[in-house]
Amino acid sequence: MNTIDGKVWTFGDNIDTDLIIAARYLNTSEPKELAKHVMEDADPEFSTKVKAGDIIVAGENFGCGSSREHAPIALKAAGVSAVIAKSFARIFYRNAFNMGLTILELEESSNIKQGDTLRLDLDNGTIKNNESGKTYKFAPIPPFMQELVSCGGLMNYAKKIK
Repeated sequence: MNTIDGKVWTFGDNIDTDLIIAARYLNTSEPKELAKHVMEDADPEFSTKVKAGDIIVAGENFGCGSSREHAPIALKAAGVSAVIAKSFARIFYRNAFNMGLTILELEESSNIKQGDTLRLDLDNGTIKNNESGKTYKFAPIPPFMQELVSCGGLMNYAKKIK
């Protein structure tokens, strides 16, 4: 069973890539360095509070703005195991999978609160909120894209099939 369990951090609509990782930090692609500044302009202490396995839940259009790969790299390096949002900017959607970050579209994302804990069942397309007891359905991730994530991204996937 392919599951993710984590604590929720919530953000609103239109979280752009500059909020995820500000342009002033793009002088490096080093994941650990980027992780120190992830979400800094939205929540200055986020990088010190987020723990491995935590989940970001947001509204519409998460990852809009420039097409920087640094955004999913920073989130993943900070320990974020998945991002759930009502919708994603298409380039961020693709970059996230290419970098090995799980993202899920969920119309009811606004029903999930900060501090809730979730269990994501990627095989069956369900999200269980452990606090409310509510279960949500999402379209399961296609097997190929699950394989990208499990390999740690497109580059690792390409090395594996070589």
